[in-house]
Amino acid sequence: MSFKLFELLVQASIYTVAISFVSILIGFAIAIGLSGAMLSKSRLFSFPANLFVSFFRGVPLLVQLLLIYNLLPVIGINVPSIVAAIVGLSLCTAAYQAENLRGGFASVPHGYIESAEMLGLTPAQAFMRIKVPIALRLTFPALVNEAILILKASSLMSVVGIVELTRMAQDLAGSTFKPLEIFAAAGFLYLVINFVVARTGGLIERSLPGVPR
Repeated sequence: MSFKLFELLVQASIYTVAISFVSILIGFAIAIGLSGAMLSKSRLFSFPANLFVSFFRGVPLLVQLLLIYNLLPVIGINVPSIVAAIVGLSLCTAAYQAENLRGGFASVPHGYIESAEMLGLTPAQAFMRIKVPIALRLTFPALVNEAILILKASSLMSVVGIVELTRMAQDLAGSTFKPLEIFAAAGFLYLVINFVVARTGGLIERSLPGVPR
Protein backbone atom coordinates (compact mmCIF):
# COMPACT_ATOMS: atom_id res chain seq x y z
CA MET A 1 0.00 0.00 0.00
CA SER A 2 1.35 3.43 -0.94
CA PHE A 3 2.22 6.10 1.58
CA LYS A 4 -0.47 8.37 0.10
CA LEU A 5 -3.22 5.86 0.84
CA PHE A 6 -1.94 5.33 4.38
CA GLU A 7 -1.82 9.10 4.86
CA LEU A 8 -5.50 9.32 3.91
CA LEU A 9 -6.32 6.66 6.50
CA VAL A 10 -4.32 8.53 9.15
CA GLN A 11 -6.19 11.75 8.38
CA ALA A 12 -9.50 9.90 8.68
CA SER A 13 -8.38 8.36 11.97
CA ILE A 14 -7.61 11.83 13.37
CA TYR A 15 -11.10 12.91 12.34
CA THR A 16 -12.51 9.83 14.07
CA VAL A 17 -10.62 10.53 17.29
CA ALA A 18 -11.66 14.20 17.32
CA ILE A 19 -15.38 13.45 16.90
CA SER A 20 -15.24 10.62 19.43
CA PHE A 21 -13.36 12.76 21.98
CA VAL A 22 -15.87 15.60 21.74
CA SER A 23 -18.76 13.14 22.02
CA ILE A 24 -17.25 11.45 25.08
CA LEU A 25 -16.75 14.78 26.86
CA ILE A 26 -20.30 15.94 26.10
CA GLY A 27 -21.62 12.53 27.11
CA PHE A 28 -19.73 12.67 30.41
CA ALA A 29 -21.24 16.07 31.27
CA ILE A 30 -24.71 14.70 30.53
CA ALA A 31 -23.96 11.48 32.44
CA ILE A 32 -23.15 13.33 35.67
CA GLY A 33 -26.59 14.93 35.69
CA LEU A 34 -28.29 11.72 34.60
CA SER A 35 -26.66 9.58 37.28
CA GLY A 36 -27.60 12.09 39.97
CA ALA A 37 -31.19 12.12 38.72
CA MET A 38 -31.28 8.31 38.67
CA LEU A 39 -30.40 8.24 42.37
CA SER A 40 -32.90 10.95 43.24
CA LYS A 41 -35.71 9.99 45.58
CA SER A 42 -38.08 12.05 43.47
CA ARG A 43 -39.77 10.19 40.63
CA LEU A 44 -39.91 13.49 38.79
CA PHE A 45 -36.16 13.18 38.22
CA SER A 46 -35.45 9.46 38.48
CA PHE A 47 -38.12 8.22 36.06
CA PRO A 48 -37.10 10.35 33.02
CA ALA A 49 -33.41 9.63 33.71
CA ASN A 50 -33.95 5.88 33.92
CA LEU A 51 -36.14 5.99 30.82
CA PHE A 52 -33.41 7.85 28.92
CA VAL A 53 -30.74 5.36 29.99
CA SER A 54 -32.94 2.37 29.16
CA PHE A 55 -33.69 3.71 25.68
CA PHE A 56 -30.13 4.59 24.68
CA ARG A 57 -28.72 1.36 26.13
CA GLY A 58 -31.46 -0.77 24.62
CA VAL A 59 -31.57 0.62 21.06
CA PRO A 60 -28.60 -0.09 18.73
CA LEU A 61 -26.40 2.93 18.06
CA LEU A 62 -26.94 2.52 14.32
CA VAL A 63 -30.69 2.99 14.79
CA GLN A 64 -30.11 5.94 17.12
CA LEU A 65 -27.93 7.72 14.57
CA LEU A 66 -30.46 7.21 11.80
CA LEU A 67 -33.32 8.38 14.03
CA ILE A 68 -31.51 11.54 15.07
CA TYR A 69 -30.26 12.29 11.55
CA ASN A 70 -33.79 11.98 10.12
CA LEU A 71 -35.67 13.45 13.08
CA LEU A 72 -33.88 16.78 13.39
CA PRO A 73 -34.99 18.12 9.97
CA VAL A 74 -38.57 16.98 10.68
CA ILE A 75 -38.73 19.18 13.78
CA GLY A 76 -37.17 22.09 11.91
CA ILE A 77 -33.56 21.70 13.01
CA ASN A 78 -31.25 21.52 10.01
CA VAL A 79 -27.70 20.71 11.07
CA PRO A 80 -24.63 19.29 9.31
CA SER A 81 -24.11 15.54 9.42
CA ILE A 82 -21.23 15.91 11.84
CA VAL A 83 -23.51 17.57 14.40
CA ALA A 84 -26.07 14.77 14.10
CA ALA A 85 -23.27 12.24 14.54
CA ILE A 86 -21.90 13.97 17.65
CA VAL A 87 -25.38 14.25 19.14
CA GLY A 88 -26.00 10.54 18.56
CA LEU A 89 -22.67 9.41 19.98
CA SER A 90 -22.94 11.81 22.94
CA LEU A 91 -26.40 10.62 23.98
CA CYS A 92 -25.43 6.98 23.58
CA THR A 93 -22.25 7.20 25.62
CA ALA A 94 -24.02 9.38 28.21
CA ALA A 95 -26.40 6.52 28.97
CA TYR A 96 -23.57 4.03 29.54
CA GLN A 97 -21.42 6.48 31.49
CA ALA A 98 -24.42 7.40 33.65
CA GLU A 99 -24.95 3.77 34.59
CA ASN A 100 -21.26 3.45 35.49
CA LEU A 101 -21.32 6.65 37.55
CA ARG A 102 -24.55 5.63 39.28
CA GLY A 103 -22.77 2.61 40.69
CA GLY A 104 -19.89 4.83 41.77
CA PHE A 105 -22.18 7.33 43.49
CA ALA A 106 -23.94 4.50 45.30
CA SER A 107 -20.55 3.35 46.65
CA VAL A 108 -19.57 6.72 48.15
CA PRO A 109 -19.22 6.26 51.95
CA HIS A 110 -22.26 7.82 53.58
CA GLY A 111 -20.11 9.29 56.33
CA TYR A 112 -18.55 11.73 53.87
CA ILE A 113 -21.96 13.01 52.86
CA GLU A 114 -22.91 13.48 56.50
CA SER A 115 -19.67 15.36 57.10
CA ALA A 116 -20.41 17.61 54.14
CA GLU A 117 -23.85 18.38 55.54
CA MET A 118 -22.33 19.21 58.95
CA LEU A 119 -19.94 21.61 57.22
CA GLY A 120 -22.90 23.40 55.71
CA LEU A 121 -22.49 22.27 52.11
CA THR A 122 -25.65 22.26 50.07
CA PRO A 123 -26.70 18.98 48.39
CA ALA A 124 -25.47 20.34 45.05
CA GLN A 125 -22.09 21.30 46.54
CA ALA A 126 -21.74 17.93 48.26
CA PHE A 127 -22.58 16.22 44.99
CA MET A 128 -19.97 18.08 42.95
CA ARG A 129 -17.21 18.31 45.57
CA ILE A 130 -17.57 14.96 47.33
CA LYS A 131 -19.58 12.49 45.28
CA VAL A 132 -18.30 13.26 41.79
CA PRO A 133 -14.52 12.97 42.58
CA ILE A 134 -14.99 9.72 44.53
CA ALA A 135 -17.36 8.20 41.96
CA LEU A 136 -14.97 9.17 39.18
CA ARG A 137 -12.11 7.37 40.92
CA LEU A 138 -14.23 4.27 41.50
CA THR A 139 -15.53 4.08 37.94
CA PHE A 140 -12.53 5.37 35.99
CA PRO A 141 -11.56 1.98 34.47
CA ALA A 142 -15.15 1.50 33.26
CA LEU A 143 -15.20 5.01 31.80
CA VAL A 144 -11.95 4.37 29.91
CA ASN A 145 -13.43 1.14 28.58
CA GLU A 146 -16.52 3.05 27.43
CA ALA A 147 -14.28 5.56 25.63
CA ILE A 148 -12.65 2.69 23.73
CA LEU A 149 -16.04 1.24 22.84
CA ILE A 150 -17.23 4.60 21.49
CA LEU A 151 -14.07 4.97 19.41
CA LYS A 152 -14.80 1.62 17.79
CA ALA A 153 -18.53 2.31 17.47
CA SER A 154 -17.75 5.60 15.72
CA SER A 155 -17.39 3.53 12.55
CA LEU A 156 -21.21 3.66 12.37
CA MET A 157 -21.07 7.40 11.67
CA SER A 158 -20.67 6.58 8.00
CA VAL A 159 -24.45 5.97 7.80
CA VAL A 160 -25.02 9.72 8.18
CA GLY A 161 -22.38 10.66 5.63
CA ILE A 162 -19.31 11.06 7.85
CA VAL A 163 -16.10 9.88 6.19
CA GLU A 164 -14.36 8.47 9.25
CA LEU A 165 -11.69 5.76 9.32
CA THR A 166 -13.88 2.80 8.38
CA ARG A 167 -15.71 4.68 5.63
CA MET A 168 -12.40 5.91 4.22
CA ALA A 169 -11.09 2.34 4.24
CA GLN A 170 -14.19 1.16 2.39
CA ASP A 171 -13.83 3.90 -0.23
CA LEU A 172 -10.13 3.21 -0.75
CA ALA A 173 -10.66 -0.55 -0.91
CA GLY A 174 -13.30 -0.05 -3.59
CA SER A 175 -11.16 2.26 -5.69
CA THR A 176 -7.83 0.41 -5.38
CA PHE A 177 -9.12 -3.18 -5.30
CA LYS A 178 -6.77 -3.86 -2.39
CA PRO A 179 -9.21 -4.57 0.46
CA LEU A 180 -6.83 -6.76 2.46
CA GLU A 181 -4.10 -4.13 2.66
CA ILE A 182 -6.49 -1.24 3.27
CA PHE A 183 -8.51 -2.91 6.03
CA ALA A 184 -5.37 -4.31 7.65
CA ALA A 185 -3.99 -0.76 7.83
CA ALA A 186 -7.30 0.54 9.21
CA GLY A 187 -7.33 -2.20 11.83
CA PHE A 188 -3.76 -1.32 12.78
CA LEU A 189 -4.73 2.34 13.24
CA TYR A 190 -7.71 1.41 15.42
CA LEU A 191 -5.39 -0.80 17.48
CA VAL A 192 -2.87 2.01 17.94
CA ILE A 193 -5.56 4.53 18.91
CA ASN A 194 -7.18 2.25 21.47
CA PHE A 195 -3.80 1.19 22.86
CA VAL A 196 -2.90 4.83 23.43
CA VAL A 197 -6.27 5.50 25.07
CA ALA A 198 -5.91 2.46 27.36
CA ARG A 199 -2.35 3.35 28.34
CA THR A 200 -3.21 6.99 28.93
CA GLY A 201 -6.21 5.95 31.01
CA GLY A 202 -3.99 3.66 33.07
CA LEU A 203 -1.50 6.45 33.75
CA ILE A 204 -4.27 8.86 34.75
CA GLU A 205 -5.87 6.23 37.00
CA ARG A 206 -2.60 5.66 38.86
CA SER A 207 -2.26 9.40 39.43
CA LEU A 208 -5.73 9.76 40.93
CA PRO A 209 -5.96 9.84 44.74
CA GLY A 210 -7.19 6.73 46.46
CA VAL A 211 -10.78 6.33 47.53
CA PRO A 212 -11.24 7.36 51.17
CA ARG A 213 -12.51 4.70 53.56
